[in-house]
Amino acid sequence: MPKTGVPLGHIRILLVEDSALDAELLIEQLQDAGLDAEFVRVDGADDLRAALAGEPFDLVLSDMDLPGFSGYQALEILRSHDARLPFVFFSGTIGEETAVKALQEGASDYVLKHSPARLPSAVARAIREARTEREREHAERELMRSQRLDCLAMLAAGLSHDLRNILQPLLIVPDLLSTYSDDPKVLRLGAVISESGKRGHEMADSMLSFVRGSRKASETISVAALFSAVQLLLQGSLSRSVRLTVEQPADDLLIEGNYTEFQQCLINLCLNAIQAMAERGGELTLSATPAVADDGAEYVVLRVADEGAGMDDATRQQLFTPFFTTKASGTGLGLMSCKRIVESVKGRIEVHSVQGQGTTFELYLPAPVVDEWAGSEDAAFLDGEGRRVLLVDGDATRLSLLGNALAAQGYDPIMSPDGANALQQIARQGLPALAIIDDDILLLSAADVLAVLQEAGFDGPVIRLREPSRQADAHDYAATVVKPVQVQSLFGAIEHAMGMRA
Repeated sequence: MPKTGVPLGHIRILLVEDSALDAELLIEQLQDAGLDAEFVRVDGADDLRAALAGEPFDLVLSDMDLPGFSGYQALEILRSHDARLPFVFFSGTIGEETAVKALQEGASDYVLKHSPARLPSAVARAIREARTEREREHAERELMRSQRLDCLAMLAAGLSHDLRNILQPLLIVPDLLSTYSDDPKVLRLGAVISESGKRGHEMADSMLSFVRGSRKASETISVAALFSAVQLLLQGSLSRSVRLTVEQPADDLLIEGNYTEFQQCLINLCLNAIQAMAERGGELTLSATPAVADDGAEYVVLRVADEGAGMDDATRQQLFTPFFTTKASGTGLGLMSCKRIVESVKGRIEVHSVQGQGTTFELYLPAPVVDEWAGSEDAAFLDGEGRRVLLVDGDATRLSLLGNALAAQGYDPIMSPDGANALQQIARQGLPALAIIDDDILLLSAADVLAVLQEAGFDGPVIRLREPSRQADAHDYAATVVKPVQVQSLFGAIEHAMGMRA
């Protein structure tokens, strides 16, 4: 066998040959040529079908004429089973016309028995070509998959933007109701509307972030929101025999890291748990609690527990070994990826498992230091006292609603749909005490508007409305309120900013 080309490694060859002596000679010849091969011999259609239904082969090597059976029939059976598996004729009765017909029918090659020296090379070439073709098809599938995901990401981004615009009033109007009515029924209705709006935004954001990935290397993540997103994404993967229980954590339980990576990590662990309960069923539980280590360090512990078959000690010790897997179609990379994600934030994974009782994965993640003012929705906001606020937002609905909210709180809003209009209004009405500017305005950018204001003498605080995935500028001193904008968060940022300047 030629020494050029990628090494074949250990291979399995299926021989279609009625003569045990001829098969023995053929096997000896291939092994003498350096092939590390395992051989299985069959001499009839039924035996061939049974062999193909078992462990996979790398090549089929067939005689042309067999008693009551032919090489063409063997080729037809093979093509109906796996059209990509290479097939080589090795016969002493094949002529030129027969050889051409064999190749037209799908055979990879043919070798005459009176010229056996070419057989090892023909076998090696057929196997290498088949593997190359499979790799090419795999690469094409991955390319198509990548292109589909890119298209899906574009569609999801557009859909998410449109949904946010549609749902934005559901987040702002309920807060305005309290300024116009004290009726408890109206306020309860407003709370229901607000909750529906939040849920709609969470669903859109969860799907979008999972498709295209979070752009932030590190961010503060609400565990409750993370669990809600994972629960949503797992709905289509649950069988009737598996129950998903999410023990919803407190809203102030937070972790630090990449949102998409933690989402994928939890989904990976949950899917493994679902597969572990495929036969017996059971309950999959997702929970989280704060914890304090012996050295006083604070952690958040995320738990994924199942009631599956469990693992023995030998399996548990190899769980995070690359390419180790207990699944027929697994890659052995999922748990290793989870371990990398957890360790990247200086956390750790612990695994507890008992055969016949189930498995629990515990992710110990360092608790982040939280800025206490940023998330406060219970702050008692001061009256605006007629202070002028520049509000620049290209979204007409949000501009109107936020302007009304500011006016209801006692501020004097100057509302502009774009940067150029904002500068015109400032030239007529004077400088504001505070500027609230959307990052996505047209004509002039937010940075350009701020630069002109500063040149005109503006030195007040600035709040920028920004998409969650967008990073702040390197020299950005402005406070940030993420979109979709909630009135409570905006007023909290305003009071903080005004208090800092007081």
